[in-house]
Amino acid sequence: MTAISARPHHRPPDGPGPQGSRAARLLRGRPGDPAWARPALLVLLAATAVLYLAGLSRNGWANDFYTAAVQAGTKSWKAFLFGSFDSANFITVDKTPASLWVMELSARVFGLNYWSVLVPQALEGLAAVGVLYATVRRWFGPAAGLIAGAVLAVTPVATLMFRYNNPDALLVLVLVVGAYTTTRALESGQTRWLAVTGALLGLGFLTKMLQAFLVLPVFALTYLVAGPPRLGRRLWQLLVGGAALLAGAGWWVAIVMLTPAADRPYVGGSTTNSILQLTFGYNGLGRLDGNETGSVGFRGGAGPSFGGQAGLARLFGLEMGGQVSWLIPAALIALAALLWMSRRSPRTGRTRSTALLWGGWLVATGLVFSYMSGIIHPYYTVALAPAVGALTGIGAAVLWRDRHTWFARVAMTAMVAVTAGWAWVLLGRSPDWYPWLRAAVVLAALGSAAVILLSPRLAGPRAGMPSGRAHAALAALPVSLAMIAGLGGPLAYSISTAATAHTGALPSAGPAVVGASGGPGGFPAAGGQSRLPGGIGGNPAGPGGARTGSARTGQPRFPSSPGGATAGRAGTGGRAGAGPGGLGGSTQVSHALTELLSAGASGYTWAAATVGAESAAPLQLATGDPVLAIGGFNGTDPTPTLAQFEKLVSEHKIHYFVGQNQSSFGGGSGDAARISSWVEAHFTSHTIQGVTVYDLTSHAARS
Repeated sequence: MTAISARPHHRPPDGPGPQGSRAARLLRGRPGDPAWARPALLVLLAATAVLYLAGLSRNGWANDFYTAAVQAGTKSWKAFLFGSFDSANFITVDKTPASLWVMELSARVFGLNYWSVLVPQALEGLAAVGVLYATVRRWFGPAAGLIAGAVLAVTPVATLMFRYNNPDALLVLVLVVGAYTTTRALESGQTRWLAVTGALLGLGFLTKMLQAFLVLPVFALTYLVAGPPRLGRRLWQLLVGGAALLAGAGWWVAIVMLTPAADRPYVGGSTTNSILQLTFGYNGLGRLDGNETGSVGFRGGAGPSFGGQAGLARLFGLEMGGQVSWLIPAALIALAALLWMSRRSPRTGRTRSTALLWGGWLVATGLVFSYMSGIIHPYYTVALAPAVGALTGIGAAVLWRDRHTWFARVAMTAMVAVTAGWAWVLLGRSPDWYPWLRAAVVLAALGSAAVILLSPRLAGPRAGMPSGRAHAALAALPVSLAMIAGLGGPLAYSISTAATAHTGALPSAGPAVVGASGGPGGFPAAGGQSRLPGGIGGNPAGPGGARTGSARTGQPRFPSSPGGATAGRAGTGGRAGAGPGGLGGSTQVSHALTELLSAGASGYTWAAATVGAESAAPLQLATGDPVLAIGGFNGTDPTPTLAQFEKLVSEHKIHYFVGQNQSSFGGGSGDAARISSWVEAHFTSHTIQGVTVYDLTSHAARS
């Protein structure tokens, strides 16, 4: 396929002045593009912006674990640098901090509120759609780029993550830009593009550690096979890219490793206060083989199974299927077709190198997600969406170009048919959710397949065949029907996702699925859908409490959860001393508890301490003061020890201890459990509207 030149040719201005000229160029697009290309791109980007931004505040603080870290980074540059959970810099989050940096800079400029935290995520998603379009369009034209961008935009898990504050939004953007720079390297053979790719993957490491490296062997192998220079130079160029990667990630790793432990926060998620141990242990090989010390899991040894049983069927199962798999079968068919059609092409052929790039991304990442035995959540699959979109768009464009052949028509028919068939299955998992949509998708697919397969007139105007407008109308029919069949299901899921409030550590896209272990908006689904809960311990003071909540920032209060009070009181299970927090959703803190913790907080390093960062996060957001998260995210990190905690208490650095949240994953173990027992044995408890609190400055020890 002949590539469209990326260099704009000189054109005289269309309008009388510079503004008119700029507007005309904006609508006209690149030289050689059809007249509809640029307006269609603008419509795609505008619709994506609406999907990702409309009603964004309904997600509140989203994952308040990360929002609490953003709050810390707005108060302390040291917390900003290290990714600390609290502004007093006791412990970091269990990830590298690049995604936090973006939100923290936004919150420093606009103040900490729902929009300043979540809008950067939406803009990262919008940018990812635009860059994917530009990457695919560069070699295969605007139609392929538009399909690729549309598939990414409406993939349900993408809509979820680009409206959320987990690291995945920035990771996807970085990887898509890396695919663009790799494409430029394959096109030009210039070393600088590989160096930029390496630096981007380094940034990806600083975003979500080793997950960013899943595409590294794919990018490198693709260039090694299809790069324009000779083999020796290609190897040298890849070494340059590797050096750029080490520099892009290594500067921050070096800072953490060279800073004395006493002068920096504890590396959350690690067992040895080591960033390398976190990288290759809990967030590295442990995710693959399941050997993760401190892994979240259910009490009683059930273990985590958020992503379904490991195996090839995992991506299509109840937990993950509706998130991302809608067009995976079509993408795999497109990949096979592209490889077959390019089997005799030269080494640097664009169709084959593109198939290697995007197909390798999809297959390598998909296999890792399918077989990893450690922690995996359905929202991880957002990393597959760009590859699915690219393969679908490129495959459709290349096959449509060759639609005069039986092979192309059969392959296109297979793509449409398998997509509609799989959509029928996925939509059937929510049988009471718009049941008519299943029939509409299948009917559209049947119409499109019939026209593609049985109408040779689609091959183009020939003698005795329709031409001009009649041919264009005939060609538009199967394309329109195919778009309905392919995007109808995921678009409906995405609209449902955007219209629904999602919070907590385990969000999922789309409607409730019969038989799945989790529901929309988080885990668990039993008893209702875990979304934004009601307050714990009385009437809520708002998500930001007296300092950052609705009373002072004008942010709307959280609505009640559809699950009712039970779903909203995620932190009240277990014993009477349970504190706020829970993986099922963001937890509001009562006004009385907020006032108690805030009183005199300026005289202490930490206003309070509690077991687990998910329990500490709502307290920290409510008061605006640092809260010491004993044991890190799930209370299992070996810090602080009992001796260290006793020392902090004796030095009057912690004011209150909020009773352990037994509903938390892990619930606290080891040192955290010993600290809880020590506090219970030596200090008198007070119940504040259902929450047990201990004043650690009181000398009235329990007898």
